[in-house]
Amino acid sequence: MNPQNLKRAMFWSADKGISGGDVLCELCPHFCRLGDGQTGFCKVRKNIGGVLYSLNYGVISSIAIDPIEKKPLYRFYPGSSILSIGSVGCNFACQFCQNYTISKEFELHPEINVNRYERVDPQDIIDLTRREGLNQIAFTYNEPTVFYELVYETAILAKKANIRVVLVTNGFINEEPFLKLMPYIDGMNIDVKTYDEGLYRKKIHGGLEPVLQTIKLAVREGIHLEVTCLVVPNLFEDEKLSEGLFSRLYETAGDVVLHLSRYFPRYHYDEPATDIQHMMRLQKVARKYFTYVYLGNI
Repeated sequence: MNPQNLKRAMFWSADKGISGGDVLCELCPHFCRLGDGQTGFCKVRKNIGGVLYSLNYGVISSIAIDPIEKKPLYRFYPGSSILSIGSVGCNFACQFCQNYTISKEFELHPEINVNRYERVDPQDIIDLTRREGLNQIAFTYNEPTVFYELVYETAILAKKANIRVVLVTNGFINEEPFLKLMPYIDGMNIDVKTYDEGLYRKKIHGGLEPVLQTIKLAVREGIHLEVTCLVVPNLFEDEKLSEGLFSRLYETAGDVVLHLSRYFPRYHYDEPATDIQHMMRLQKVARKYFTYVYLGNI
């Protein structure tokens, strides 16, 4: 692989471990320690000769013009359209992933040569947004954190062009990169996967506390924020524990807009689709804390 065709990654350092040439990725709370030739948990950040590179910079897997409500953002310029862009990779490992064909692209097809992708640069995205007569961009479909460099550079140009930028994210990102990006972000939808730290680690390979910290920082920075909970069987089963999460969300973010989204069998998870009556009960519980609680995918 020729590093000249790749983007040098942000947020990493030389690892202080025993092996020379190791790097420590500092973008998300996984803090992957990578020897030469190794990729991180996300499969899209790679140590090449002691330098961390982004394998997916400029790689666009999905692009569409969506209603803003599809993100879902219901209280952020309702009725408007937005250019939605996704890349490949993810820093979670959800067995029920709804977009696994792109989030797991390099994992499912390790034989793929990353140089085969046609790549775009930030100005291409801005130009396309203008040609389509739009004034907002969403980084979505897969986890925006793992194509941070493209998001960051595009968001800077968007701010100069008076184009709004939205992130649809799992919120699993470290504080320094998050705060560096925030001056250029206008709206966010953050997924909260479950109410339990242990389940987060076992089923998601992430963590609840870092996600709540991201939510707290987004509110502090004045970003329009809506939160989505995909109501997955065995992860959002217990209504009492669900109420505990809603209470914590209220303590963290105040009266945030909440979306409860119905799960359908996908990828490696074949539990039946979420019971609608269960979702309606959760909605009633959530309304003890939040003014706006929407049901999705029903």
